[in-house]
Amino acid sequence: MAITKSTIPLPAEPDAFDPGRVVEALASVVPEPAALHEPEIAGREWEYVKECLDTGWVSTAGAYVERFEAMLADVTGVAHAVATVNGTAALHGALAVAGVAAGDEVIVPALTFVATANAVAYLGARPHFADSEERTLGLDAARLADHLERITDSRDGRCVNTRTGRPITAVVCMHAFGHPVDLDALEAVCRRFGLVLIEDAAESLGTYYKGRHTGAWGQLSILSFNGNKTVTTGGGGAILTNDADLAHTARHLTTTAKVPHAWDFVHDRIGFNYRMPNVNAAIGCAQLERLDDFVERKRRLAQAYAAALDGIAGVRFFAEPEFARSNYWLNLFLLDPGMAHCRDDLLTLCHERGLLARPAWTPMHQLAVYADEERMDLGVAEDIYRRLINLPSSPRLAPSGKVE
Repeated sequence: MAITKSTIPLPAEPDAFDPGRVVEALASVVPEPAALHEPEIAGREWEYVKECLDTGWVSTAGAYVERFEAMLADVTGVAHAVATVNGTAALHGALAVAGVAAGDEVIVPALTFVATANAVAYLGARPHFADSEERTLGLDAARLADHLERITDSRDGRCVNTRTGRPITAVVCMHAFGHPVDLDALEAVCRRFGLVLIEDAAESLGTYYKGRHTGAWGQLSILSFNGNKTVTTGGGGAILTNDADLAHTARHLTTTAKVPHAWDFVHDRIGFNYRMPNVNAAIGCAQLERLDDFVERKRRLAQAYAAALDGIAGVRFFAEPEFARSNYWLNLFLLDPGMAHCRDDLLTLCHERGLLARPAWTPMHQLAVYADEERMDLGVAEDIYRRLINLPSSPRLAPSGKVE
């Protein structure tokens, strides 16, 4: 039975784990009921959307789509951005552009949102699950290299899984909750084994790795603008790349692979109807104008949570890795290993206070649809899942002041 307020045992000593004290600390930062992450529509969204409605440019053609793509390229420092209907479509398109084919295996983290694995499956390829490191919550490059060294061989210039006979063609890393993986280390692993690196940066708009925006390391990368993201378009995503040819292919494939013509309908490949509508891009343009403010407030909120939880036994606020400047898309803390069994009790107490905290996603290999896929030892990902709690992280919750 979940612990309730009336049944919380008093700690036997001052430094004993006390679930009630944890919740009170969180409530000192966010004293009101709060969802996990809410959009903030307070800029020029109404103005830009009204222009779309007044002019009739509401679908995938329209000036705001190109404007939004140009703004994304400027913000991320990546040469090309192709706007899509959502982040999952962007992942599917990026994998197709990268040449992932039916029967291939693609390395993906076990600790991720299901879209990362689903996009692989859409192509008839197979997700191959890799473990995380607690320092970043993302792929552990060193352990992945050891795993690939043990189970793969090079055949005709391709990395082949000797256990299945299938080629491994790509690695998709995911920047969990806005914190970047160790991209230099992972890029080195991909070079060593001849694998394409794709960044699932769905959660990391506004996050920097060693002074450079995430999304700039992978041959292709993706973003998401779902309603719960730092910047939203209602529903939307984008493919990023520094390669002009790949950008052209991505744009072509996500526009049903239609050959440009004044009136004729010729489609030279099996494409996808994945382009972002102009009205969504209009919202995105207004949101991007406020990205710096969103991130500054989210970082301020992170500081407040860290200070409130400091010194409380049994919990550790998760701070950005030493090489990162994170957007803190979702703030989170980790229970100490011995306190993992208290996770759901703490979630219950948070919800009773109106703080709609959440656990991490169920690891992919624990879902029935992916239970039989290839994987390395996933002990760290499983441990993180048992101990992680995400906290309400909307920018509006930030206290006043400046980030130190």
